[in-house]
Amino acid sequence: MKTLTTAAAALALPSGVLAQGQKFSREVVTNAARELAAVPFTPLETVPEGLRNLSYEQYRRIVYRRGAAIWGGTPTRFSVEMFAPGSVYNTSVRLSVVENGEAFVVPIDDSQFEVRTADIENPEELALMNSVGEMLESLGRVAGFRLHYPLNTPDINDEFVVFQGASYFRAVSRGQKYGMSARGLAIDVAEPSGEEFPAFTEFWIERPSSRADSIVVHALLDSPRCTGAYRFGIYPDDPTRMDIEATLFARAPLNHVGLGALTSMYMFGEMDRAETPDYRDAVHDSVGLAMLTGGGEYLWRPLQNPRDLQVSSFVDQSPRGFGLAQRDRNFATYQDVDVFYHERPSSWVVPNGDWGAGHVVLVEIPTPFEGNDNIVAYWRPSATIEPGAPFSFSYQLRWPDDTPLPREIARVTRSAYSTKLGTGLPQVVIDYSGLPEGVDVTAIEFHTSISAGVHLETIGQKLGENAVRAFVTFDPQGERMAEIRLQPMHQGVVIGETWLFRWLAS
Repeated sequence: MKTLTTAAAALALPSGVLAQGQKFSREVVTNAARELAAVPFTPLETVPEGLRNLSYEQYRRIVYRRGAAIWGGTPTRFSVEMFAPGSVYNTSVRLSVVENGEAFVVPIDDSQFEVRTADIENPEELALMNSVGEMLESLGRVAGFRLHYPLNTPDINDEFVVFQGASYFRAVSRGQKYGMSARGLAIDVAEPSGEEFPAFTEFWIERPSSRADSIVVHALLDSPRCTGAYRFGIYPDDPTRMDIEATLFARAPLNHVGLGALTSMYMFGEMDRAETPDYRDAVHDSVGLAMLTGGGEYLWRPLQNPRDLQVSSFVDQSPRGFGLAQRDRNFATYQDVDVFYHERPSSWVVPNGDWGAGHVVLVEIPTPFEGNDNIVAYWRPSATIEPGAPFSFSYQLRWPDDTPLPREIARVTRSAYSTKLGTGLPQVVIDYSGLPEGVDVTAIEFHTSISAGVHLETIGQKLGENAVRAFVTFDPQGERMAEIRLQPMHQGVVIGETWLFRWLAS
């Protein structure tokens, strides 16, 4: 692609400079991915040492100037701001914009970034920070970008989507704060040989019309064993949604890939309290994994922060949906006025077409720190992706407050762990709300099973007109792990999510 000659041209892209561009279509990215897969993988070059060695605090001093936003101050309701490379973001990507079917590489210069140095007293640090702009201009690439749109109020362009780092991206809907992330592709998660992290290396952003309420982003993905061409149709709303289409080209056989990959954090909650004193009752970006199987069953699996790495697989055929949910939206549950866990988004992946046989994978990684993303969920196809033929898939990714359920299925609103009074035996407690109309709470049957030990009893307790609590007591009989399954039924009909949990001995 040709590069615009001035930064001003990149920001406004008046029609007079379009002759400098090159024709663009989705096939440009697909062909680039195909051609890239035919040659050996070349790792992304690291950014200059001066940027790479910036501390986290130094990196935070580099701020993109709001007045430099791409399409800022134009009739287009969307605008784009960029992230500087540096510190942990030690590689960079190329960013292009597309207007009237022509693409232009966005040039980078030091006028686009402000480096805040007013309180720096150390002469060496001051000299380093004063050279950042020159290093960025010389590099001509960025670490990623964020999209802005009047999401919450008509007169303020809110940041609502970020693409930054490897193939990670995240989004928010109206009234939400950033939390969990998604990935373009996951490869070999939790494998003993180590995980491979594909990365988006180049982006093309199509300029929407002045009336458009959606925006299209294209991305080129590269990795040691595959390449990919991605198209994101992004719709800011309540909830925000993304229509994602991708075509992969394998350099080598891929037998463990993750489609619709989601990444989140779970530190502690009602199922596993904090081991060290904490004024908060819960710390997590997501509390559970929700699934809608190909057979139409709604599943709910509470998350946990285990002592050892835990991998769970939920075998399915043609899945209809899965996601990670931050179900409780009450501030009182979290008591955190700094990070607003009660306003974090949930996610819901809806496959397009038949994704065939495979399983939803849930990976739970032990962590002592809430800054670590320790939860991963994705769809793993059973079939191996082979070199020589493209592999295409598509899905819709929504960022709602909670995962969707039909009115005839009650929602799990709370999962807790305790011991039965006077016995010391393990007991789990599951609350359901939103029971279907006409259900007699006293007539609900809880079909319960356990993979190890002995299930002793399940007792139901009415919580209100349309809510019920189930107490499940069991004897592990010395076993260290047990899979528990509970399904509420009324007159032979399933009336709530099937609750699943992996119990681990302390």
